[in-house]
Amino acid sequence: MQIRSPLSYVVLFGIVLSFAIGCSNPASQMKTGTDTGASPTAVAGAVRLGFSAWPGWFPWQVAQEAGIFQKNNVPVELKWFDGYLESISTLTAGQIDANSQTLGDTVSSVAGGADQVVVLVNDNSTGNDKIIVRDGIKSVADLKGKKVAAEEGTVDHFLLLQGMKKAGLSPKDIQFVPLETGKAAAAFVSGKVDAVAVFAPFTTQALKLKGSRELFSSKDFPGSISDHLVFTRKFVTENPEKVQATVDSWFETLDYIKANPAKANEIMAKRAGVSLDEYKAYADGTKIFTVEENIKAFQPGSTMTSLPFAAKEMSKFLTEVGLAKTTPDTSKIFDDRFVKAYAQKAKKS
Repeated sequence: MQIRSPLSYVVLFGIVLSFAIGCSNPASQMKTGTDTGASPTAVAGAVRLGFSAWPGWFPWQVAQEAGIFQKNNVPVELKWFDGYLESISTLTAGQIDANSQTLGDTVSSVAGGADQVVVLVNDNSTGNDKIIVRDGIKSVADLKGKKVAAEEGTVDHFLLLQGMKKAGLSPKDIQFVPLETGKAAAAFVSGKVDAVAVFAPFTTQALKLKGSRELFSSKDFPGSISDHLVFTRKFVTENPEKVQATVDSWFETLDYIKANPAKANEIMAKRAGVSLDEYKAYADGTKIFTVEENIKAFQPGSTMTSLPFAAKEMSKFLTEVGLAKTTPDTSKIFDDRFVKAYAQKAKKS
């Protein structure tokens, strides 16, 4: 789901962390960066689309297996990444054309000099990002002095700090242990830390510790964690018709999932590397956005449910924790024309 780490981490530790998460990720069933059910031979002119373990991104697998990309005449090479960090660095390096990533990580990439464009909201996390604690910790106040693991600079780190701030705690009140998400979950289960900030499916792993429980989640902070289809600006400029066809395919996939829930869940659970029952448990923790909700999210606003506002808040966060030297310019990272075009087409059909 989202090993949502800043560009600085990608550059410095990408290779090591990608290997580590490949060992601990429940969804690690394939080699990092491999095609997912596509032809072994690269298709000339195909959209190279990266995705990794998060419920809001598994519909891409359905789009491929249900033939929806072909229906829209857009060749797509899905690239599965065991390590989400590597998907971010691969997009930044221009080795793929698009990636499934969080708003926070997109802002991080832009802060590092990348030129990327958010064209679609896949979902908002509404509970699948959690702060999980060991037995005996009953409140956020009980975190004081405790060892808490999270991947530094990620949206789960952001979620942790939001919850602490609401309870009157500062970052100095805990013993923060910076670990990539898979290793953080493993450290929690082995008793090396008292609490952990992780996302599904790592939440399933963390909750296997006897007596562990959810302290709070993204459900308590609406709009704080949003997930997107992000293209390089160069690809959008040169191939707007392929971007449109990819966006169209996404919404048509959502219709397919609604009409064929059993088959779609089977595909997505297999891609996640979890049982069908475990996958179904993630449903309420991820809010998949309709086209109408997409259009609304792109509008300016004064809460985290507005993407422009949320991007500014994430910029502040990255600067405050020292992961961005200067506040990144987020004024040009949103392009809603493809979502709007699909909405117009849907009205006519």
